[in-house]
Parts: sequence; structure tokens; C-alpha cells
Amino acid sequence: MTVDQVVLRGHPAAALLDQAKAATLLVVGSRGHGGFASVLLGSTSVYCTEHATCPVVVVRDKE
Repeated sequence: MTVDQVVLRGHPAAALLDQAKAATLLVVGSRGHGGFASVLLGSTSVYCTEHATCPVVVVRDKE
């Protein structure tokens, strides 16, 4: 398996989805705002799960 690291400018969700177009899996982290806060702040991980063309894994903090 190959893992690529890339640093890009722009909106995080758009950059992730653009890079994931040819990917077999997209892995994103979540800071876990959850609930109403995520509606106000927007959630990159939620957006990616709804719009990615490949499977998405969301990794949350243990705490």
C-alpha cells in the first residue's frame, strides 16, 4: 500500500475530495465538535463522507 502526503492551500474539504478522486480510500480525522456545533462550524469529515467518490474512514480522538 502507498500512502501519499500532500500539503495544499484552499478549503480543506474541497482539497481532500480533489485529491481523493483517484483514491481507493480517504482517511480523515475528526475533532469531534458534534451536535449543533458541527452545523454552525461545518464539518470537513461529514462533507467528505457525503461527497467522496471513494470509501471514507473518519478517525476520532480517543477522548
